[in-house]
Amino acid sequence: MGRYVIRRLLQMIPVFIGTTFLIFFMVYALGDPVAAMFGDRAPDPATAAQIRRDLHLDKPLWQQYLLYMGNIFSGDFGQAFNGQPVLDLMRRAWPITVRLALLAVLFEMLIGVTLGVISGLRRGRAVDTGVLFATLVVISIPTFVTGYVLQYLLGVKWGWVKPAVSSGAPWNELVLPAVVLALVSLAYTTRLTRTSVAENARADYVRTAVAKGLPRRRITVRHLLRNSLIPVVTFLGIDIGNLMGGAIVTERIFNIQGVGFQLWQGVLRQNAPTVVGFVTVLVIVYLLANLVVDVLYAVLDPRIRYA
Repeated sequence: MGRYVIRRLLQMIPVFIGTTFLIFFMVYALGDPVAAMFGDRAPDPATAAQIRRDLHLDKPLWQQYLLYMGNIFSGDFGQAFNGQPVLDLMRRAWPITVRLALLAVLFEMLIGVTLGVISGLRRGRAVDTGVLFATLVVISIPTFVTGYVLQYLLGVKWGWVKPAVSSGAPWNELVLPAVVLALVSLAYTTRLTRTSVAENARADYVRTAVAKGLPRRRITVRHLLRNSLIPVVTFLGIDIGNLMGGAIVTERIFNIQGVGFQLWQGVLRQNAPTVVGFVTVLVIVYLLANLVVDVLYAVLDPRIRYA
């Protein structure tokens, strides 16, 4: 297992370098951060030249990238255009988005896997048809529509929850946004689990276990579920990164000042240090999530680590 993890870690290095360089290139080479800093006003040439020297924008792009990466590994993500250190913005935004994503993944695991197992074990029956229809409806509705409808009904009309999340973003106020964020992924998790369970339920090892007279619960939990969860674990691991990076819509609807909110503000104001800093950390989150998925994959199916 140790060599398997080390091999995966080494594979992450070129992916990290390539991805972050591409992001850096798109933000700094295809745009002008100094012009974006001044907005509609034309900057004084001397001032603009001084800013370019301070931000190392007068150097070749590869050298800018190396300097930026060097600063990142020393904990310096630069400053936003309003003078705030990007690291301070991250300290406020990341804990909120992590709480939101954890709640969303929890809903996916508890509700999605449970519905998928029930539906897969009752393939072709009314329960299975109902689950398939409900998940199809959820997938067909865009997240912003679901978010605004639930916000109006539960928050404004019936007053069951707060329609907007306060600046501290406590756990109880994040429940509704987490449900909205998780809905589409939950539907996919349900369908994926259902398909995997339905296929494995007809496998030879399950028929053998039934023929040996093993208890039905033991067959389901120890044999059927373990093999059926391999693709689901892969999906959930990758989805953690998707939830954090794709929370822009949900955070905008519920006024949550997390990563999505900061990224939206950064893109809107062409704030290059903020965008590059947040996206770089998102890349690290994606890579770590994939590493965890690979390790879980190898635990569930030991043949994978020797492949």
